[in-house]
Amino acid sequence: MGVSIFMKKLLQKLMKPSAKYPILALVLVGAVIAVAGVISMNKAFEVFSSTEFCTSCHTMQQNYEEYKQSIHYSNAKGIRAECVDCHQPKDFVGKVKRKMGAVTDLYHHFITGKIDTPEQFEEHRLELAQKVWDRMADENYKTCTTCHSYDAMDHSKQSVQAMKEMIPAAKENMACVECHKGIAHELPNMAGGFRKTFETLNADAIAPAGAKKLYSLSEKSLFATADASGKVEGQLLPASEVDVIGEEGDMLKVRIQGWIETNGKGRVMTEYMGKRVFKATVRGDVKASETVISEEIDPATNMAWKQVAVEAYVTKDGMLDSIEPVWDYASEMYASSCNSCHAAPAPGHFTANGWISSLKAMSAYYRLSKTEERTLLKYLQNHGSDTGGAGQH
Repeated sequence: MGVSIFMKKLLQKLMKPSAKYPILALVLVGAVIAVAGVISMNKAFEVFSSTEFCTSCHTMQQNYEEYKQSIHYSNAKGIRAECVDCHQPKDFVGKVKRKMGAVTDLYHHFITGKIDTPEQFEEHRLELAQKVWDRMADENYKTCTTCHSYDAMDHSKQSVQAMKEMIPAAKENMACVECHKGIAHELPNMAGGFRKTFETLNADAIAPAGAKKLYSLSEKSLFATADASGKVEGQLLPASEVDVIGEEGDMLKVRIQGWIETNGKGRVMTEYMGKRVFKATVRGDVKASETVISEEIDPATNMAWKQVAVEAYVTKDGMLDSIEPVWDYASEMYASSCNSCHAAPAPGHFTANGWISSLKAMSAYYRLSKTEERTLLKYLQNHGSDTGGAGQH
């Protein structure tokens, strides 16, 4: 009885006119507008998500031509992945978020002309690609997994090589783009990013006054006297720590500590006993300054090692007061050089000595200078499974 009275009063209230119209009429009009709005928004999403719309700007024509050469455009099964299948999530919230983010694209297209020519596009290709990869990662790669599922894969129908790669990838639930960068568009020049990072670091790498510990950004010549035009008596290798013990004009007097094999010639210093993580090479008068700190037997090889220190002079350029920028630069190099073709293993996947042969095996597939390769190897070794990142000091 009480419910009936409540419903009657509610109906009377809804039917009671407002200043001009009954409330029920206003509610119905509002509902119609809401439905029309949803339909209009859905239609707008449909139009603005079409490949024709995505490629209607001239700045997208190069991307479009690359896409038409890919397996996502044409394949034996006749299944085509359109632009939005890779670049826009299927859920409503994801769609709205992507469309809001596209405002930046419109700004650069109509206002800045950032990628207005093929040359400008190539200049910014790495930056643009990295933004897409980062966005995919933030979305947990759901645009990829909408179509591709490890659970749905029949590895027996894959090629031998694909099966070899896909089975461990499925076990680790790896993201598609960890191995398949460049599947729909040309890969950018991956070296562009880390080499710009190096240029910036190198320009700022001047030993700060009063620093007690410094780290080399790249190779540094070692001198026995404070004369940079004098005889070179060794090399300090990239990402190596030194103690500053004096300063003479534009030169720093440094102390370099490391390990050498007792039965060897004693010219190569390593970061750790028994591990070929090279720190410096010494000879002549620099070698003559050597003092022995301790002597030990490596239990793994039963070889005798000496922990020693030498004194030398270096120029102030190319020296940083923290190792972190060097590791960040090397990490960027690793991601760019070794992740462009496949998912590179984590630095802790191999031992410090194991990384030597592993990196050498891949040397035919990347293009690094000798200094870059030494820096990369030093980074991997100092973050290997048996160093545990100890090289971060």
